[in-house]
Amino acid sequence: MIRREAIQKILEAARIEEVVGEFVNLKKSGKNFKGLSPFTNETNPSFFVSPAKNIFKCFSSDKGGNVVTFLMEHEHFTYPEALRYLAQKYNIEIEEEQQTPEELQQLNERETLFQVNDFAQKYFTNNLLETEQGMAIGLSYLKERSFREETIRKFQLGYGIDKWDAFTQHAQEKGYKKEYLLKTGLSIEKESKIYDRFRARVIFPIHNLSGRILGFGGRILVSDEHKPKYVNSPGSVIYNKSQILYGLYFAKNAIIKADNCYLVEGYTDVISFYQSGIENVVASSGTSLTSDQIRLIKRYTPNITILYDGDAAGIKASFRGIDLILEEGMNVKIVMFPEGEDPDLFVRNNRTADVIKFITGDANDFIKFKTRLLKDEAANDPIKKANLIRDIVETITLIPDAIFRTVYIKECSNILDIPEQTLMNELNKILRRKFKKRTNIPEPDEIPPVTQYQHIQQVGLDDNKSEYQEKDVIRLLLNYGMDDIIFEEKDEENNIVKIPVKVARFIVDDLKEDDIQFHNSVYQSIFEEYALALEKDYIPDDQYFASHTDEKISHTAAGLLSFRYELSSNWIKNRISVPIEKENLKYSVETSVLALKAKEIEHQISLNQQCIKETKNEEDILILLEEQKGLKIVSRQINSRLSRIIIK
Repeated sequence: MIRREAIQKILEAARIEEVVGEFVNLKKSGKNFKGLSPFTNETNPSFFVSPAKNIFKCFSSDKGGNVVTFLMEHEHFTYPEALRYLAQKYNIEIEEEQQTPEELQQLNERETLFQVNDFAQKYFTNNLLETEQGMAIGLSYLKERSFREETIRKFQLGYGIDKWDAFTQHAQEKGYKKEYLLKTGLSIEKESKIYDRFRARVIFPIHNLSGRILGFGGRILVSDEHKPKYVNSPGSVIYNKSQILYGLYFAKNAIIKADNCYLVEGYTDVISFYQSGIENVVASSGTSLTSDQIRLIKRYTPNITILYDGDAAGIKASFRGIDLILEEGMNVKIVMFPEGEDPDLFVRNNRTADVIKFITGDANDFIKFKTRLLKDEAANDPIKKANLIRDIVETITLIPDAIFRTVYIKECSNILDIPEQTLMNELNKILRRKFKKRTNIPEPDEIPPVTQYQHIQQVGLDDNKSEYQEKDVIRLLLNYGMDDIIFEEKDEENNIVKIPVKVARFIVDDLKEDDIQFHNSVYQSIFEEYALALEKDYIPDDQYFASHTDEKISHTAAGLLSFRYELSSNWIKNRISVPIEKENLKYSVETSVLALKAKEIEHQISLNQQCIKETKNEEDILILLEEQKGLKIVSRQINSRLSRIIIK
């Protein structure tokens, strides 16, 4: 259990723009930051971060909250896990007792698997750096690759001992259950026997965006045609390889800075580049590129440069993955290394400056690269050339931006020596076909006859619900609770005296006087906390609720705390006047409170009317009618103050 004082210290130290910025490419927008939502696949930024309020709000997914909430939503952390992550990031010491294996059993499954992986990583790294077999075989291999010790430690590389159950036996001796060894994939069970997955292999831990270990990759060091070169952790509750890119945890900040991501194939390619000082590199780890992996990169940059060895067949096999990149509206370039050299080897054989010069100077736009490559293959074969044209145009149709499509048609027309209009006609034909398929529009002779439907009466909104009015009152409390509104009264000598009243005090006292209760339980909880605080002559600030330990309250507060828009300089220059709520705060607060009261009275009138209909006792009906009369008088008074016209 983490003490409240420690939690407060963590929340005060954590800067939300720094933490979120590790997962989302944020751009300054006035006093706030904005970026593409990490929760949805959007193209226009609707994700906002407010450093002043220390909150985020994602309008496309309706998620919001403080820095802890973000980590819980994005990284699926528990509340204590998020706090520990922030404490580590900001070097804040928190006193916690070491968990025993028995205590681990009480953790949720996700956290348990993470802890097992952490244990395994330490075990593998110790094997590599401290054991005779690890140093002689694993460390020797890595040093042959010119990996320095600090690099090995940074990437947490390790070695699996060449023994059937060395890790499994060690883990069970330390109290780790067989169930979780199997679920992480670190151990395998066959014919009632359990043994290690990673044996006689160099180990590469695979991290998520916050640096936690999801799984492992293992490379065999002895040539054996009966064994695969690489073995990877299987999918689990915490690991889905189609949603992970190796090295992204280490590369994300460099990707944002460079506004470009280099994509390679293997673990060692990433590590070699990183060690040489080129840090904006990730790997698909030998798997086909997926849409989820592409969107991970898109959070940080719209630009991808794919680095290939000189194998044209391998490049052609990856075209489908590149098509997915184009569909996401990203910019793709290709770099081909000289024949016989892969990215890892090229980095080791050249100075960093020369590597940078090569991968920037030799980067080719993918569409033009693909066109030239297929053109050379087609040569003078007209059938192959016709298929080539369709293939290229099909790829161009994947680009969402119409202007970019037009530019590429023109470029390809010049390369292929084909009239631009011919390519444009083919492009439009493919686009029409795709549109029909997407919208499921039938051909003319397939159009079904018009079916006559009975008129269905539309169901209106429940007028008795006061959700909107309640929301507006709580919004004003959160945003302006500590601000003053001025009331004017006359003293004994008939002089006008200005009396400042805190917004929170006015709202709480006014609603409590009429015993108004919020139907929304979260709004009621926020209101009650304000009331309790005011009894102690204290008004909570917006940070109190944005950082609330109750996730529902922090989420609601984040959604209601304003991300205020700044006026364009053109509006100011042209003297365009825009009303600002704070300048007329007294009117906004009084109107909002009255509107809530009016809605509550309407609700009471509706309930009373229902009781009148259902009551059979004549005496009770008379009492209810008298109550109804009183309620309607109050309703008219309130609505009169709101300047409403009531038609009855």
